[in-house]
Amino acid sequence: MNVRKIFANRRAAGQELAMELEKYGFEKPVVLALPRGGVPVAFEVARRLKAPLDLVMVGKIGAPGHSEYAIGAVVDGENPQIVLDREAADRSGADDAYISRMKARKLAEIKRRRSAYGGSQTLDLEGRTAIIVDDGIATGLTVSAALNGLTKARPAKTVLAVPVAAPESLRSLAPLCDQTVCLLSPRAFYAVGAHYDDFGETSDAEVITLLSCANAPRKQGHPI
Repeated sequence: MNVRKIFANRRAAGQELAMELEKYGFEKPVVLALPRGGVPVAFEVARRLKAPLDLVMVGKIGAPGHSEYAIGAVVDGENPQIVLDREAADRSGADDAYISRMKARKLAEIKRRRSAYGGSQTLDLEGRTAIIVDDGIATGLTVSAALNGLTKARPAKTVLAVPVAAPESLRSLAPLCDQTVCLLSPRAFYAVGAHYDDFGETSDAEVITLLSCANAPRKQGHPI
């Protein structure tokens, strides 16, 4: 699809993505957001599918001196996993010592975020449809780490759902999940933010508010 579409903001993109996902009638869905930018998108998906919302905590490893250029990602858990684009790391001058330092730094940031968001309340995914949501995919390294990190949770089905993605990244991620749902995958892909009118940073406060709102019925003793 070679069309340049602009979403008003992450919530608007989430509403469109939710309508598309609703068509599939997934059984026992759980929506998993990549914080922070994926949370407003995932909130709309969870609300429309009447599904619980949880987080997949992943930290992007940026190139030395160019933090926005991803060369890898780390996902926390009992055994933290790292996904690395070795070719990109070598080109950027990221040696093993740099990667080790960044892994430790990102795990510390993930721990801080978990505490800020109210601690770990990870949902049981076994036998359920896990829908992983982000605001978009550029290199795909962060999402790759998230998908790899979910394998031990044994969901019945894994779905990757995003408003926009680079075509080559979407193709490379397809073997890591059961299904991909993407509204827009333009051949001339430059950046995720280029497809949003408002792509401002999502705050910790917004993440906390959306998680609380999405999961209020579950917390009140009405499991979804």
